[in-house]
Amino acid sequence: MTQDNIKKLEIELWDAADDLRANSKLTAGEYKDPLLGLVLLRFAQNRFEDAKIEVEKKLPINPRTGKKREANKGDYAGAGAMLIAKKAKYDYLADLPEGENIAEAINNAMKLIEAEYPDLEGILPKSYQEFDDKLLRDLVRVFNKDAVKNAKGDVFGRIYEFFLMKFSMQGAGAQEGGEFFTPPSLVNLIVNFIQPDHGIVHDPACGSGGMFVQTAHFITDHEHKNVNEAITVYGTELKSNNTRLAKMNLAIHGIEGKIIESNSFYTNPHNLTGKCDFVMANPPFNVDKIDAKNKFLADDDRLPFGAPLTGKGTISNGNYLWMQYFHSYLNETGRAGFVMASSATDAGNAEKLIRQKLIESGDVECIVAISNNFFYTRSLPCHVWFFNKGKKAENKDEVLMIDARNTFNKVSTTINDFSNEHLEGLTALMNAFRGDDLGVSKDNSWFNEHFPKGKYQDVEGLCKIATIEEIKEQDYSLTPGRYVGVKVDIDMDFDYKTRMTEIHTELAKLNTEANSLMKQIQAVKL
Repeated sequence: MTQDNIKKLEIELWDAADDLRANSKLTAGEYKDPLLGLVLLRFAQNRFEDAKIEVEKKLPINPRTGKKREANKGDYAGAGAMLIAKKAKYDYLADLPEGENIAEAINNAMKLIEAEYPDLEGILPKSYQEFDDKLLRDLVRVFNKDAVKNAKGDVFGRIYEFFLMKFSMQGAGAQEGGEFFTPPSLVNLIVNFIQPDHGIVHDPACGSGGMFVQTAHFITDHEHKNVNEAITVYGTELKSNNTRLAKMNLAIHGIEGKIIESNSFYTNPHNLTGKCDFVMANPPFNVDKIDAKNKFLADDDRLPFGAPLTGKGTISNGNYLWMQYFHSYLNETGRAGFVMASSATDAGNAEKLIRQKLIESGDVECIVAISNNFFYTRSLPCHVWFFNKGKKAENKDEVLMIDARNTFNKVSTTINDFSNEHLEGLTALMNAFRGDDLGVSKDNSWFNEHFPKGKYQDVEGLCKIATIEEIKEQDYSLTPGRYVGVKVDIDMDFDYKTRMTEIHTELAKLNTEANSLMKQIQAVKL
């Protein structure tokens, strides 16, 4: 199935499923988990049927009986599939007679899978009794079309991620702060910049696990390795529902990993301080009401620069806790990429002192300013930060500042993203700063437009290499706009004089209308 065909299928399935919801009494939040559960069931059977042929070929023959033994869970695990009981198969559910209780049957299918796979225990949705019988049967049919039954490879992973994105756009996670999904553009930017191709990968605020999924894509596309042989993934997530989404997401992509439901502010459940090759995260911004007196936080080895305490001894903002966690998790050559509130680059007081120490460590590698509307449920701009403890000696005292606020693709009036060309060009820019192979930049028009010589150079309004001394002169600000300057483009063919005359005429007309309207209002007797 081609990429275009997959995209067409994603849209077709979403439209069909969303139309059913629109004609029901269910909110997007109520619909989300059960719908994603059906995607997982459909995926599980497809993967099972694909693996069954190979598994049966490899089964050993018993020399005494001359027959092959029964296939077991381990055989299917080796083929990247789950062993599915008859009553947990999607086909069984789709073929249930009208008189049978389909909600009960689907709930039972989820229980059967959880009983066989303890890692999924308590994770799969089992609330199908809340669905109208006709709605549920129609929804099951959506994922029983031939195009879906015959889908192979990572098609279901793509569908799962696409549905997560669409639910995020609908605010389906609003009751949990909308924190379960990070837009693909930002995830891709982080993955492309830090290149997580080996070792331990950690996300201490993992949401639905999107960072891990994109890492798997990166390894498959660039390294051509088996994902579970190349990396080991660890996630921590505060919200129960997000944890379930993440575990389902890993299962549907065939990624082995450990996701723990816990609060990263007061726990370090994986004990990964100093052990991570890569850290990626989109943590909740500007978290307040953090307990500064918590004993764990007071003794936390992840806070070498101290907690960002106010004059009253409280912590009013968690941003600089997160940043120290990310930095402390890295081993001696580790890299981190994370999304952060724009206010953090200039935050003052205790936060400024921590930022100064991070800068002086030489491990801050790059800051990228992002425009508004990259998030689906909020329009605020943000920055993406990058740490690198393995920077080359010549870059150790430098930070690459990128102002990408004018680099975006307008998806709609409320949503922006990076095009593939933008992502390739920005990645080539990062590689050029590091002195690495530019790769795709040779054919990338965005990169070639800004870097006609084919190598890194400071570009006004876009990028600048700032030294630690220059950053010190800027009072340790890490806001790219302070360094790259502003590029002013003047269109010499534009008739500014005529346009200003038109604007003045329009303004005069509006003022006249406003005065007339004011007189009418004042003439009304009360």
